[in-house]
Amino acid sequence: MIGAIIVALAPSLVVLLLLSALMSATETSMTAASRGRMHQLEREGDPAARRVNRLISDQEKLIGAILIGNNVVNIFASALTTSVLTQAFPGPAGALIATGVMTVLVVVFAEILPKTVAIAQADNAARALSLPAQWTVRIFGPLANGAQWIVRRTLRPFGIRLSMETDVLAAHEEIRGAVEYHHSEGLVETRDRWMLGGVLDLAEMDVSEVMVHRRSIVMIDGDKPPREILNEALAQGHTRLPIYRDEPENIVGVLHVKDLLKAIADADGDIDAVRIAGILRTPWFVPETTSLKDQLAAFLKRQNHFALVVDEYGAIQGLVTLEDILEEIVGEIEDEHDVVAPGVNPRPDGWVSVEGSVTIRDLNRAMNWELPDDEAVTVAGLLINECQRIPEVDETFAFHRHRFRVVERRGNQLTLLDVSPPEQAVDD
Repeated sequence: MIGAIIVALAPSLVVLLLLSALMSATETSMTAASRGRMHQLEREGDPAARRVNRLISDQEKLIGAILIGNNVVNIFASALTTSVLTQAFPGPAGALIATGVMTVLVVVFAEILPKTVAIAQADNAARALSLPAQWTVRIFGPLANGAQWIVRRTLRPFGIRLSMETDVLAAHEEIRGAVEYHHSEGLVETRDRWMLGGVLDLAEMDVSEVMVHRRSIVMIDGDKPPREILNEALAQGHTRLPIYRDEPENIVGVLHVKDLLKAIADADGDIDAVRIAGILRTPWFVPETTSLKDQLAAFLKRQNHFALVVDEYGAIQGLVTLEDILEEIVGEIEDEHDVVAPGVNPRPDGWVSVEGSVTIRDLNRAMNWELPDDEAVTVAGLLINECQRIPEVDETFAFHRHRFRVVERRGNQLTLLDVSPPEQAVDD
């Protein structure tokens, strides 16, 4: 009798477990599939990839429908098995046997096995199961929407509000996380990691973080004779130079060395005959809160590579160039006319001699460190922010797994620091 019961139960149970396994595999493959590859396949005309993209565009509804369908199948299979086995084993024994059997079958064959296969071949499994998933959503989608409505109503009194359109991870953070993961696995080189991260950071940084500070801007007095202006321009080695009159805050134009040389050539080499005011370019002023992404777009649109940065009161704060922004992506750009400052100098003892004006991002890139740059731009600024005062020479501080020693100070400016590598540092 027991054999006959098992034979009668087996076909139905196999079908239900197969349905449950397919739903489990669908859930895992849809959540693990590469969105980038699916979009690429869709652009190449793959209909299965198109279905996958349509399904995961509303992931909450997809997962809800699959979970409801999977639970309906598992509960029905358990109820059917319990009903049949209680006939063969009356009383609690039948229910206990049914519970044990279904637990093993569901966990092993309807959960672990299909999900293991799906996670190993997520993209291919998602494409193969996209059609059954589409029908699952059509059948159980309305129930999933109802369940989501109940969940939101239940959580609302506790101050938890969920949006069906809100992704858990922003696209930029998802890309950044993928880059960091592949870098840790050795699949992305450090330089490529910095470049990709630099592109993502453009929207989060403003021009004040990369500009040349006004104390370091090379300006020329426009009232000087043309010959002196030429000598100063050639001595500085810059292509574009701000020109002021009366006081440095009064910028009247930007002198391009190429324009100056052309004007000298037009004057048959008579430098003193050149009228500087006639060859100056109109200065371009941008707010210090402009994001690097917007400023890069503005540079490309205006075909201008040089802008002066002002604060909310219109006072000059610094200048920013296209090269400054590109260096945030590709690192330091040097040409044959650049004066290469020491900046970051590793020492044999493992410590690093760092100029105070070096940015934290540049130091991190040079040494592959992870000093925070959310509260300060330069290394000196980081030390002052942590100390909440201007340190004295020879003072040493420990934070962020590094030691910082003040080597040189000029007035209120920290000009030279020694920084230890993280492995030799102490905790805060």
